[in-house]
Amino acid sequence: MQQPDTSRVDGRSTLRVAIIGTGMIGEVHRRAALLAGAEIVGAMASTPERSEAIAGRWKTAPIRSLDELKALAPDLVHVCSPNALHAEHVEAAIDVGSHVICEKPLAVNSATAHRLYDLAQSRNRVATVPFVYRFHPLVREIRARAVSGEFGRWQLLHGSYLQDWLLSPFATSWRVDLAQGGPSRTFADIGSHWCDLMEFVTGERIASLCAAMSTTVPERPATSTSTFGSGSADTTMKAVDTEDAAAVLFRTVSGVLGSVTVSQVSAGRKNRLWFEFDGEKQSAVFDQENPETVWIGSEDSAQILHRSPSSGSPEQRRLSTLPPGHAQGYAQCFENFVADTYASVCGEQRDGLPTFADGVRSSRIVDAVVTSAKSGMWVDVASASN
Repeated sequence: MQQPDTSRVDGRSTLRVAIIGTGMIGEVHRRAALLAGAEIVGAMASTPERSEAIAGRWKTAPIRSLDELKALAPDLVHVCSPNALHAEHVEAAIDVGSHVICEKPLAVNSATAHRLYDLAQSRNRVATVPFVYRFHPLVREIRARAVSGEFGRWQLLHGSYLQDWLLSPFATSWRVDLAQGGPSRTFADIGSHWCDLMEFVTGERIASLCAAMSTTVPERPATSTSTFGSGSADTTMKAVDTEDAAAVLFRTVSGVLGSVTVSQVSAGRKNRLWFEFDGEKQSAVFDQENPETVWIGSEDSAQILHRSPSSGSPEQRRLSTLPPGHAQGYAQCFENFVADTYASVCGEQRDGLPTFADGVRSSRIVDAVVTSAKSGMWVDVASASN
């Protein structure tokens, strides 16, 4: 990425940020923004009335329409709205001169994602995507060891990301609706995280894949009350047009075989992002629900590696903000991601920051998964489009 334009923030220690989308993930963004020292100057919800209510609770200004963004002139806009609105909201933010954090998927197809990337580049904006599992300290430790050659040539890359928040046929959210969430739900939502993490840690890039999808709950309530809630009070049911689970077999550019299984209907699994990366010398296992340790195995030994701010790679130490035994998790990952984005806005360079380029990459993989699931054929990632 080219050096960002810092003229708006030069000589000022506090970034002024606005948040578009005030649901569950919007609250996560808000907390991370405040902890990073930002001033929240505006909030936009799904309607003008909700914008006013949320702004009152957050003690900030309501943004009743995108036209009001220009007057606020925020340094950065957090886009946390439903997927189908990302493009409109990112474009509005960049048009008023703001840097952007946009939730994943960056867009509902790779062509739109690439357009947003080009726009951010042309305006010299810092533009990032919250692939926040990169910010687990022990993920950085495995990556550093991979870069140094400790694992040797990769032999097999495999894992899963399993949830159960849509196990009940009465559970739903806007994510279930193709019109709001895009042509993929489960893979775009959580499979994208796994693939980003695999490519980030191993340095391998998925070249081609074969995918299958299944919808195990054919009908859900037509409306929802909250994301990740226990269910909807709406008794009107509608057909589900997005997948509950997916399985993907892939090969990387260098020929390494891999697979990933994702599900939002696996009973008892909350956010189990798990991977095993097997090299010719060593293997590594990481489970993000138990992020304080990783398993490192070799032919004649195995060890459990503990997170530590006083040992290991520089990035592992930098991101270990709590002493050992005081568990770090998703919240700290998100806080470190936002802090690193803000540092980039102020002209600092931070390793491993996921940008719109990574968002485009993810969208191309999602496009390939959707295309393959429809055709039953192997699909090249670069040539897939939807």
